[in-house]
Amino acid sequence: MELFKNTNFDFLGKKWPFIGLSLVLTAAGWISIGMKGMQYGIDFKGGALMSLRFAQEPPVQQIRSALENKLPGEISVQQISGKPEVLIGTEIKDEKELNANRQLIEDTLRGMFGSSGGNIDLNNSSAIELADRLRGPLQQAGVPLSEQDLQDLCAAIMTYRAGHGGILRSADELSGVKGVTPKVIEVLKANVSLGPFTILSTDMVGPKIGGELRRQAVLATLYALAGMLVYIAFRFEWIYGVAAVVAVFHDTLITIGLFSLFNKPISLTVVAALLTLVGYSMNDTIVVFDRIRENLKMVRRESLENIINLSINQTLSRTVLTSGLTLLTALALWLFGGDVLNGFSFALVAGIIVGTYSSVFVASPILVFWQNFRGKGKPSAAAPVARETAGQRKAMRG
Repeated sequence: MELFKNTNFDFLGKKWPFIGLSLVLTAAGWISIGMKGMQYGIDFKGGALMSLRFAQEPPVQQIRSALENKLPGEISVQQISGKPEVLIGTEIKDEKELNANRQLIEDTLRGMFGSSGGNIDLNNSSAIELADRLRGPLQQAGVPLSEQDLQDLCAAIMTYRAGHGGILRSADELSGVKGVTPKVIEVLKANVSLGPFTILSTDMVGPKIGGELRRQAVLATLYALAGMLVYIAFRFEWIYGVAAVVAVFHDTLITIGLFSLFNKPISLTVVAALLTLVGYSMNDTIVVFDRIRENLKMVRRESLENIINLSINQTLSRTVLTSGLTLLTALALWLFGGDVLNGFSFALVAGIIVGTYSSVFVASPILVFWQNFRGKGKPSAAAPVARETAGQRKAMRG
């Protein structure tokens, strides 16, 4: 499919407004970083990240207010779009605070939504806790269960709960579980409660590990750029590799600067998006460079600037289709993906826009600048003259 045929846009003639825009965005972003610093997520600062599922729409603001009153530092409460699930993140100052911090979150939530009257919360208890709570009441109710039968019964209830999203809404749901008789259900109703939430998982990252993750994220990006520089230098010429890496580095710097300008946290998902953009932008640049290399062999008499313009026009349909469709997908994630995917999708949207124009208005002008610097802005006309002189000499000898 070709959207544009026989176009003849003077892309390099319009390079200065885009180069100026890049300089402004880069300067604004890094001034913001210098003044405010980067806002890192729990992944890099260290902290506890707890995933919860609710029986109904979760009261996000109520949870956030309760935790802000109990926990020091930054609190992150995000609902997963389209699901009754919430991610709670909180930073920590010391690795010794990890378990205490986690326990405080659990206690706060159970205080808000937990059971009353001494009943345990079936949606947030283990098989051992459930067995300890039911052992006496089952004996008093005359339910003949050995200790092994009791353990098997509680394990079966936990398995059923895990297979139904980790949360039960009624004890009657357990009627089909092996060993659960109507008498057992009566005992359950009298001795357990069903809280409106369940804790799906708890992940903890210490400050030292967070610092190591930051370092590894930077190294991963630099290693990716270095590897691509070597590949393109081998595939084309070294100046092509330098131009491509400068363009990708430009995309990464602007995207990171935008995160600081808009006060968005950098997390591991954002790093994944940045690495994705490195490959995406590099691929876009290589497509243009490959066409430039082909045209240099076929259109020898044209200036390098005209050859680059011709190559960009020839790949314009491919660039618009690929970048446009990918941008639409990233925009959909950004607009409808919710808070959890906001940073990832924002990095993709910004990176795709910046990366697409950098392949044309940043990488390609570097080639022209280098050729002009070496005095090779236009192919030499000496070759045709030499052939004519050689022919004349041959005629004279004849």
